[in-house]
Amino acid sequence: MLELLPPLNDHNLPWMDTIHPIVVHFVIAMALIAYVFDVIGVVWRKPALFEVSFWNLLFATGAIFVAIIFGQVEAGLAAPYGAARQILDIHTTIGWSLAGVLSLLAGWRYVLRSRDPQILPVSFIGAGTVVSALICVQIVLGDKLIWTYGLHTVKVVAAMREGLI
Repeated sequence: MLELLPPLNDHNLPWMDTIHPIVVHFVIAMALIAYVFDVIGVVWRKPALFEVSFWNLLFATGAIFVAIIFGQVEAGLAAPYGAARQILDIHTTIGWSLAGVLSLLAGWRYVLRSRDPQILPVSFIGAGTVVSALICVQIVLGDKLIWTYGLHTVKVVAAMREGLI
């Protein structure tokens, strides 16, 4: 059965390079720009930005599940060591939490948009602030996994295979 699986490359992946960071950057950009457009729309009374924000939030919500799928597969192949294991666990937990929160936020936004697309309550902006802060925490944790612990980098994978870590 194992011979049906593709061989792992020097990044310890069955595909060329990590896909999770590529997809997750779309989520980060879309979710944060949705929040920024909401704030600008409320502060400067530009409700046309609410439409752009709504679609960005909707696509961010869909894309986060794609990012999580690749993230789970790549995390399983990463063989984290030392403190990276705990950081990866926290990163995973917050990632799944963000998927749920973004889904709720998108649903709430859909209801608000259905009632009156020209109005966005301050409570929604507050929720967006919390989500944006969680996204920033995720960015820091993901950066640590790559830039501090080198998960899926060629040198770390080689050291892991040689039993050095």
